[in-house]
Amino acid sequence: LKVIAIDEQLRVIYEDNVHFDKDLPEFKTQGGVYIHSDRLTVTSPVLMWVKALDMILEKMKSLGFNFSQVRALSGAGQQHGSVYWKKGSIQILKNASPELPLHESLKACFSVSNSPIWMDSSTASQCSALERAVGGAQHLASITGSRAYERFTGNQIAKIYSQNPEVYMQTERISLVSSFAASLFLGAYAPIDYSDGSGMNLLQIWEKVWSGSCLDACAPGLEEKLGCPVPSHSVLGPISPYYNQRYGFSPDCKIVAFTGDNPASLAGMRLREGDIAISLGTSDTLFLWIQEPTPALEGHILCNPVDSQTYMALLCFKNGSLMRERIRDDCASGSWDEFAKALSSTVAGNDGNLGFYFDVMEITPEAVGIHRFNRDNQKVSDFPKEVEVRALIEGQFMAKRIHAEKLG
Repeated sequence: LKVIAIDEQLRVIYEDNVHFDKDLPEFKTQGGVYIHSDRLTVTSPVLMWVKALDMILEKMKSLGFNFSQVRALSGAGQQHGSVYWKKGSIQILKNASPELPLHESLKACFSVSNSPIWMDSSTASQCSALERAVGGAQHLASITGSRAYERFTGNQIAKIYSQNPEVYMQTERISLVSSFAASLFLGAYAPIDYSDGSGMNLLQIWEKVWSGSCLDACAPGLEEKLGCPVPSHSVLGPISPYYNQRYGFSPDCKIVAFTGDNPASLAGMRLREGDIAISLGTSDTLFLWIQEPTPALEGHILCNPVDSQTYMALLCFKNGSLMRERIRDDCASGSWDEFAKALSSTVAGNDGNLGFYFDVMEITPEAVGIHRFNRDNQKVSDFPKEVEVRALIEGQFMAKRIHAEKLG
């Protein structure tokens, strides 16, 4: 959990973070999560998130941070995670005692104590059922911006409903991680914003309303539990009195809708129409501001957080830097300098040699294995080291371009 305070010139005046594993060892997470015995189910304890918020605010208070100067507050949450509020929780949230840390007041508020998160891939059967219910994967993508994905919230809700209908029935509100965090500051259930809501397989991205056919395919009475979605830059209301009394926030401090981490990156990097951003992480992501998207079976179209009339396209490639590091180790003695030399010793286009490198099952496209082709388009079993290095880099970037073109 990270906090950053900026002034009106966007200068950073305070920064800090809480590390879940290290600072909250009582939850026994690894990387902030629990990987369950089936290796498919991945969750995070909701109370750990609440306790982390208490911890970071207490730390700021002890360091003399002046909360009364905060004019507005917003945030970003990991996409696709979901939080399940038990019936009656709204009253507890609204009336939390400023004498107590929030996690103590809220400890009985969640009907699901471990939230499913983006790493979860246990909902394959729910995904198939959703695609069937709406007339196929492409049709689902045309409505919601993406075909059915196991981590997407609609499919996670469908799993909870089918496995624990009584838990689902006890739930009065379902939040995304982003709207959950906003709710803690608002002292009321915060609405889901359009951008993060586009990562659920439930929102009609064109009309910005929940899709009846998708909701019905996931669980009964779902619309009521989700509330009405709002534009990502909506002012939701003033901060809860709890924070005025406990930390000295001004009662005029405004809470702006929270959004997902990917849309927040588009906003934070100040992308404009025609810009493309590429993040070269463990997984690679590519996102762009787009006027007229064409949803495809690969990649995602989300509502744009900065301008609700436009869209952002998002592509995720699982074989990102881990793949580059492996080829660096195999072909360049583990050295990025050697890797760079090998790359610059070959020509653009690699004399027609082309490779696809997927150590693990890729998301975009769904494929696995190493596939090399020579200039005559014949499959070959290996390349010289410098050809391998260029084939990897060019193959990864051509894939980004081709799949981005498919999305419009």
